[in-house]
Amino acid sequence: MKKRINYLSIFILLFASSCWYTANDDDISEPFVPTNQYEAVTMLRTEFENSTTLEEAKPIEETGKIYVKGNLLFINQPNKGFHVFDNSDPSNPINLSFIKVLGSSDLSIKNNMLYINNATDLIALKPDFSNASIEITKRVINTFPELKAPDGFSYHNTLSNEVIIDWILIQ
Repeated sequence: MKKRINYLSIFILLFASSCWYTANDDDISEPFVPTNQYEAVTMLRTEFENSTTLEEAKPIEETGKIYVKGNLLFINQPNKGFHVFDNSDPSNPINLSFIKVLGSSDLSIKNNMLYINNATDLIALKPDFSNASIEITKRVINTFPELKAPDGFSYHNTLSNEVIIDWILIQ
């Protein structure tokens, strides 16, 4: 009988405490505001489509994916392009050039053709490193979704004639 009374009193105590009024209202919460805010870097589509170029070698600032094809080594600089190295001597690779491809993060190579994501587009490039030139042989627009902000929270209302090529942190 005492066990029943103890269980009953615990139940009543828990039930009554759940109805207890406090100054905080559990049903109303403040909206979540992310601590980091990013701003979209955009470019007009016409300017964006003409921005892919082969430039002279430059130092690597940040690295992404790495690819090897024959004696060539490609190192991605996220959202900027690809550093191209002569990797004939792996202990001493030679920095040959930089392929500027805005919004890039990935590369595939087939039959000496480079396939690169160019923000929302997929481009096919035919490089000629001996003449320091590249030719865009094909562009498939809007193949990929818009570049997302690193924090995953930022939204940008992009106009139909512009492309997000990167995000910068603002505080």
